[in-house]
Amino acid sequence: MDTLLIIRHAETDLAGRFCGHSDPPVNARGLRQVEKLLEALNTESIDAVYASDLSRSLATADAIGQAFDVSPVAVPGLREIGFGEWEGLGWTEIELRDPAYARQWLEAYPKLPAPGGELFEAFQSRVLAEIDRLLSVPSQRCAAVVTHGGV
Repeated sequence: MDTLLIIRHAETDLAGRFCGHSDPPVNARGLRQVEKLLEALNTESIDAVYASDLSRSLATADAIGQAFDVSPVAVPGLREIGFGEWEGLGWTEIELRDPAYARQWLEAYPKLPAPGGELFEAFQSRVLAEIDRLLSVPSQRCAAVVTHGGV
């Protein structure tokens, strides 16, 4: 493969919150972002599209796939890190729920997961394994990978 384009999914209504494995749809602003993304990609020759299996990534990947006549492939290993009990919460809510753990998390991240969340080492290993696998596909020249901010 010559080129791997890593693209963050379009915006959802959980923007600014710990979204992780939550599965909100792309919002109206996100749809406009997708339009601008397609304009920016118009000089590329994308021949493969991969995405996290969450709807915000798949919606973005579907638009790219339609523009380049390629069927996106869902790859669960490209999901964002799981935030456990913090899924869907904003930082202020997290601090109010457990200020001591919130401070501890800030000081120890990435070694300390969110309560009930995925360990950073497991997340990193999962994502890097998927990226290595995608890079090894010999029949592709340019692949778009739609995933998350943490990735």
